[in-house]
Amino acid sequence: MVSARRSGLQASQASPTKLLDDSRFHALLPDEDWGRLPVAIWRRFSKRLEDGRTIIYVGEIDAASLSRIGWWLVQAARAIGGPLPTGAETGVPMIVAVTEDAASGGQIWTRICARRDGFPQVIHSSKRFAGPTGLEEYVGFGVSMALRVSVEREALVFRSAGYSLQLGSFRLPLPVWLAPGDMTVTHSDLGCGTFRFTLEIIHPRLGMLLRQSAVFREAAS
Repeated sequence: MVSARRSGLQASQASPTKLLDDSRFHALLPDEDWGRLPVAIWRRFSKRLEDGRTIIYVGEIDAASLSRIGWWLVQAARAIGGPLPTGAETGVPMIVAVTEDAASGGQIWTRICARRDGFPQVIHSSKRFAGPTGLEEYVGFGVSMALRVSVEREALVFRSAGYSLQLGSFRLPLPVWLAPGDMTVTHSDLGCGTFRFTLEIIHPRLGMLLRQSAVFREAAS
């Protein structure tokens, strides 16, 4: 009897994380565009964990660049929590943890970027299904960025659509001259369970400020 109870307890502890159907990202796109995505991508963005549970992706940075002005932008961004990568190292590990946020109904993203010297950089942000476009990324200190979602060349693309500052119940749009530029995040499938995550910031007058590309696969949930 005791042995049976132990076996049942072990089985329950080893049970996989429960996945729920998730239509939040699909709802941001026309059905025709969603249907143009590779099956692996819409499956990845159609599974929702129970509140508080986390899914882990492990990868490696394979390309990165940071202009001189981009470097200054990254340093200035530390004043609001450091939401941008501070280095341009390649061949180093990167881990992304996506946690369901019961409070906001969105997702908390934690990115751990390894360095060859010193501690890894940890970047936190929260994707909220809110704002003028239906999706925004909140980086802390009241600062958020509206995101517009599209499908391009069978990749899921997130583009900045304005920045704002939340002060209590008031939301103030940030003027263009305070914005770092146009931010684009691209999620493209590579097959065999791997995908590429690319971040770019391009200023309309100063050109490419920052670019980082990494290849990931799901590790655990």
